[in-house]
Amino acid sequence: MDLSPAVRSYMTHPLTRQLILSLLKDYRRPNDKVHELLKQGILQSIKKGLYIAGPSFKGTKPEPFLLANHISGPSYVSLDSALSYHGLIPERVFEISSMTTKASCKFTTPAGIFTYTHLDLPYYAFGIQQTKLSDEQHVMLASPEKALFDKVATTAGIILRSTKSAAAYLIEDLRMDEDILRGLNTRMMSSWLPDAPKKDSLSMAIKMIEKL
Repeated sequence: MDLSPAVRSYMTHPLTRQLILSLLKDYRRPNDKVHELLKQGILQSIKKGLYIAGPSFKGTKPEPFLLANHISGPSYVSLDSALSYHGLIPERVFEISSMTTKASCKFTTPAGIFTYTHLDLPYYAFGIQQTKLSDEQHVMLASPEKALFDKVATTAGIILRSTKSAAAYLIEDLRMDEDILRGLNTRMMSSWLPDAPKKDSLSMAIKMIEKL
């Protein structure tokens, strides 16, 4: 049985071990077949139990943000990855940063480096949006407001004691786009403060944005 057509039909999606085994239900030794498919380049292992279509296929593969959602969950893409996506910072980001309710962790994979930073509920659940990257790829991504909050809240040593220090960090150090900052929903951001870490620093960030 040639599994290439079946794998090709999932080109834009991560392939779980459960899905692979369902495709191999007629094989007496499915694990041996998985190893064979990996050697043939039909599958590529991202981590234990998660695969994508291998190098033998040409065409669109799963976006790194979509892989990040699947490598460890629950999670959503945030921090510099989301800030760059939303145009808040000018740098392109190659390490994909996410937030999770699980323990912080890091995965080094053939598809890149994926980091996960722990956040407590209910703050974790605020400001997550489903974003369409293509017709077949939708990801869980921090809104620009939540990505900014997450950056301040989880960066060690960052304490914003005044609007001046907030401007120095966000605009001078991170080079955030002032026009985009002006467009952020500070009322929504303020509603997150009671459950947020670093409330005072985040409050200063809001006040600074409102002064722009």
